[in-house]
Amino acid sequence: MQRPDAALLAQQLNQALEEEARQREAFREWIDDNVKAEFINGEVVYHSPVRQKHLEAARLLGGLLHAYCLVNRIGVVWMEKAMIGLTRNDYEPDLVFFRKEIADTFSKDQVIFPAPDFIVEIISPSTAAKDRGVKKQDYAAHGISEYWIIDPAKQQLEQYLLMEAEAEYFHPHIYAIGESVPCQVLEGLQMPVEAIFDEQANVEALKKML
Repeated sequence: MQRPDAALLAQQLNQALEEEARQREAFREWIDDNVKAEFINGEVVYHSPVRQKHLEAARLLGGLLHAYCLVNRIGVVWMEKAMIGLTRNDYEPDLVFFRKEIADTFSKDQVIFPAPDFIVEIISPSTAAKDRGVKKQDYAAHGISEYWIIDPAKQQLEQYLLMEAEAEYFHPHIYAIGESVPCQVLEGLQMPVEAIFDEQANVEALKKML
């Protein structure tokens, strides 16, 4: 605000954002179920097919979270193709959770969804920088209370919890095999890390939930 050209800079920024908004609308018009892509800071980011260890982690974790939500009737968990529309960007996280009172407001034909309560991203070498960078910042800025990053290569989980007054996340708690993650949003859930990577451990964790 101390710069004499502040108004000119604001005008240029608004013009750039208006053009970006037009590009975003065009992105939303052509994107379909067959394309894995996101709109991030004016850029269409395409995602390559993932390795089996990524798919397995998504399947095992998604199954446990889905079962926990069903049993406790607290909301819904969706995997992969739920597009989240934030103020500027559109994302397709690996897993999202909406509490029941929010999920009940969605229509059956809805395509773009608001900020969820909880997000999980499973990183790969090509996505790690964005998952720990722009996405983490954007998720915090939009009040997403809890964010997990799963690293299949290291078999670790990073848990980020929101500092609401600061609109950013605390430094992560990092959990490894042999430890359990206390989920803040899904109250009462203790997620064994090995259940994300090992099918037998997943079955044992599922039995305890049911």
